[in-house]
Amino acid sequence: MAFADPWFDRRGLRLAPGDFRVTSGRLERRLAAVLAADVAGYSRLMGADEVGTLDALKAQRREVVDPAIVSHKGRIVKTTGDGMLVEFASAVDAVTCAIAIQEKMAERNGSFTPKITFRIGINIGDIIIDGDDIFGDGVNIAARVENECEPGGVCLSGSAYEQVRGKTAFTFDDVGERLLKNIDRPVRLYAIRMTANSDKAPADIKPSAPPVKSTSLPDRPSIAVLPFQNMSGDPEQEYFADGMVEDIITALSRFKTLFVIARNSSFTYKGKAVEIKQVGRELGVRYVLEGSVRKSGGRLRITSQLIDTATGAHLWANKFDGSLADVFDLQDEITEKVVSSIAPALEIAEIDRTNRKPTELLHSYDLFLRGMAFLYQNADVRVHDQARDAFKRAAELDQEYAAAHVMVGWSNLRYQAYTGIKLSPARLEEALRSAETARTLAEDDAFVQARAGHVLVYLGQKYDLGLSLVERAVTLNANLAPAWYSRGAVSLMCEKAGEAITSFDHMMRLSPRDPLLVTAWYMTGWAHFTNQNYAEGVVAADKAMQRVADAHSLAAFAANAIRAGKVTEAQRAAERLLQFQPDFRASHAQYLFPVRSLAVRDIIQAALRDAGIPD
Repeated sequence: MAFADPWFDRRGLRLAPGDFRVTSGRLERRLAAVLAADVAGYSRLMGADEVGTLDALKAQRREVVDPAIVSHKGRIVKTTGDGMLVEFASAVDAVTCAIAIQEKMAERNGSFTPKITFRIGINIGDIIIDGDDIFGDGVNIAARVENECEPGGVCLSGSAYEQVRGKTAFTFDDVGERLLKNIDRPVRLYAIRMTANSDKAPADIKPSAPPVKSTSLPDRPSIAVLPFQNMSGDPEQEYFADGMVEDIITALSRFKTLFVIARNSSFTYKGKAVEIKQVGRELGVRYVLEGSVRKSGGRLRITSQLIDTATGAHLWANKFDGSLADVFDLQDEITEKVVSSIAPALEIAEIDRTNRKPTELLHSYDLFLRGMAFLYQNADVRVHDQARDAFKRAAELDQEYAAAHVMVGWSNLRYQAYTGIKLSPARLEEALRSAETARTLAEDDAFVQARAGHVLVYLGQKYDLGLSLVERAVTLNANLAPAWYSRGAVSLMCEKAGEAITSFDHMMRLSPRDPLLVTAWYMTGWAHFTNQNYAEGVVAADKAMQRVADAHSLAAFAANAIRAGKVTEAQRAAERLLQFQPDFRASHAQYLFPVRSLAVRDIIQAALRDAGIPD
């Protein structure tokens, strides 16, 4: 790329931000619109025809680029081979200049050989003046934005977009936040739709299909996965991209809470320039996942983004890099990461949407989401009862709603686990009945089977049944983090400590920012305690305690620490636990840590007592 890193002085020495050597003796700054451009595939073009490429580039510069810059009041700061850096006083001037260049070059490329295609990035930012040259964050971001741009396109940073929105006739697509090289914060990007409001569309963009009648949205989150764009020009990567999209569609279809458009429908958009809102209307989906595949040497880069079709907002975006040497492993890894990230992102988006609805218009699914939102707060005792009430109302409105039934049981489990207060007989019976009802209603729903198994073991001590349910859950959907979490907890209570640790590790890999992460850490600590690996138990429990110091994390730390010989640390943790929950007793281990073996419960109780917690 032409402007890979503009932080250099004229001697080629790298400059740190704030370390500028100016000849005038005074540092001059100003706000400016910075345009960075380079030729897409320049090295390949030069390798094929050096003389022809240089002649074509010079002709395009002389006849198209330079005149457009002059007429739009720009100043060419510098050129480097295939690229250039241009300063404008106005963002509107920079954008209209960029569009003029791209449209004229697209028109001329029909008869030009070789074809010269620019990528153009624009940013508004503070720049530092050094003679005729410019430096600073404003320049850096423009260069990085240009690097994210498609050949023949124009891309703006969020700051540039805010200056031009409503002031031009162009249409902009929000392409989401991107992590740009050497930029310490995400930058939101906007791409100008080149076909909009221009008399002549670029030759390589096909006209879109005529409008199709809108399809109504289903009563659950709906998503279409569009074919990923192959940016490499390599047919082999086309097969890879298509195969990966098919795997993602198949994996998402295992989430029973999602309505997933089949491959045959979403692939009708392959090779077409589509508008996301139109896709949403035509397929009847609220969300769309799109992405691209780019090959460089022996490496592949895959980008993907999740978009709300109603608003155009980007809900999630990420990029993945891997080696072509392990292409099938890479395909599986990316599928797992994308799918395990999308599901919680969709749930959060649905919760936000439901929270904006009036209470009197809430349906069973809306109430279910409100219950989940209460549990995610995890602020105090009341949220568990608020969640329970929401789930009960959802189940009453739809008696076949298995997920609502099982979450009635789950909210009761959470109440006992987090407060240390044993459930009343009536609430215990409610929890177990709800779990039993749910598991029979939805035998092919991994979420329901996992949660039901967890409730039935923790509150009902139905160890063998619970173990079979969580094993079924991870078989039904291996990408569902809650299923692995419940498998870990049930394995721990069934005295399968090794499988518990493996399950929690997998859950944390699938969902590294999960609200249940603290619980997974302290239960990993208890698994190490069961295996008498006390030093490792201390490390795991400490991770939980550093995030949330509650009765569970402190108890796991105290028990492991006292057996590891860390008496002072164990006693200090026990003191903190009793400050946090004065009524806590070592004997509570009998129902708060319901391991199958009574002997193991006695061992836990003894460790807590030795750490300083009364019996």
